[in-house]
Amino acid sequence: MAIIRSIEAGTQRVNRHDSEVDCYYQIIDDGERLLHLSTFGSDNRQSKPKSSQSIQLDRDMAVQLIEVLLKVFPDILPEAKKALPGPSGAASSTGESPIFQSLLRELGVVE
Repeated sequence: MAIIRSIEAGTQRVNRHDSEVDCYYQIIDDGERLLHLSTFGSDNRQSKPKSSQSIQLDRDMAVQLIEVLLKVFPDILPEAKKALPGPSGAASSTGESPIFQSLLRELGVVE
C-alpha cells in the first residue's frame, strides 16, 4: 500500500489469477493530486469485505500507466478517446511524454 514510483516491464513468471475482485478509485487532492485504487477481497473471502491492496499514482505515473495500457491493448484507444473531456473527445497533445506522443502517432491519433 504505497505510491507507485516506477512502472517497468517485469521478468517474473506470472499466471492468470483464479478469482476476481472489485476495485474502487478515489481522488486525493491535498496539493498533489493522486489516484487511489483499492481492491477488495474476492467473493470467497471468509471475513467481511475489506481493502486487500491499495496503490496511489501521481500524474507522471498515470501517464506511464496509460502508455503501458496502449502498448498492451492498442485497440482501446477509440473507446478511451470517447471518455476524454471536450468536444467529440478530442485528445490534447500538449505536455505529454515523448513516448505517449509516439504511441498516439503510431496509432494514428495525432500527426
